[in-house]
Amino acid sequence: MNIVTKIIAIYTLTRPINCLITFASIIVAAYLAYENQINLTNVLLASISAALTAAAGNVVNDIYDFKSDSINKPARPLPSRILTVREAWISYTILLVFALFLSQHINRLSFLIVLSANVMLLYYSFKGKRVILLGNIIVAILTGLVFIYGAAAVENIKGGVIPAVFAFMINLIREIIKDIEDLKGDKLTGVITFPAKYGIEKSRLLITFLTALLILFTVYPFAAGIYAVEYFIIVMIIVNPLMVYISKKLYKPKELINLNRLSFLLKLNMGFGLLSLYLGK
Repeated sequence: MNIVTKIIAIYTLTRPINCLITFASIIVAAYLAYENQINLTNVLLASISAALTAAAGNVVNDIYDFKSDSINKPARPLPSRILTVREAWISYTILLVFALFLSQHINRLSFLIVLSANVMLLYYSFKGKRVILLGNIIVAILTGLVFIYGAAAVENIKGGVIPAVFAFMINLIREIIKDIEDLKGDKLTGVITFPAKYGIEKSRLLITFLTALLILFTVYPFAAGIYAVEYFIIVMIIVNPLMVYISKKLYKPKELINLNRLSFLLKLNMGFGLLSLYLGK
């Protein structure tokens, strides 16, 4: 196997589109959090180190999914034998070291955030995603951590807290919806998620509860004077009604065969939420 083929396989293993999204998300997070001046070098270092962390997480996830991917995704680099597990571990280690190296050039908090994220990703791949709700919570925390990291890069950690909470809540809801969508396949492969163990009805109730909590939380930033009226208008006219719509649709049997649409709407709503934070800054 020639070196070019190996490099392409490693590139595929990292899931570059996801890494690019992570890179861009840090820039958005930093912009939302900065107050006076923005250190572009630190933001660039944070964006690259976050993308490398995402890449490392994707690699180690494929390493631990080797057996299941051999059945479900035989064309992936590891099951197809284009890369060996040893080569994948070496790639993971290089990505991890570079991510930590770059983050420590920003500030101490940034280094600790990247270290924590990598520990969570490793645990998620090793065991966390197989524990009911824990895997969902880890993914949601990592999504929220993007905004904390972006804020740390511009040395205004408080500016990242509210976007991080929003991101955490929306992504936790989305993760549970995705588990409902994958329910049939998970049962066949023995994966025990919250919907697989407790059923669709209790999963709906959990999503409704989380949605109610999120809606209640959206009032706080405006009431506390953290964000201006523009934030409140967009949240009340678009974000919260869309959350109610999504929650309500889960109770319609025909929607359960089109959950991918609801998952997309949650992604779209995250965008509206970020817009409200930007305009209300």
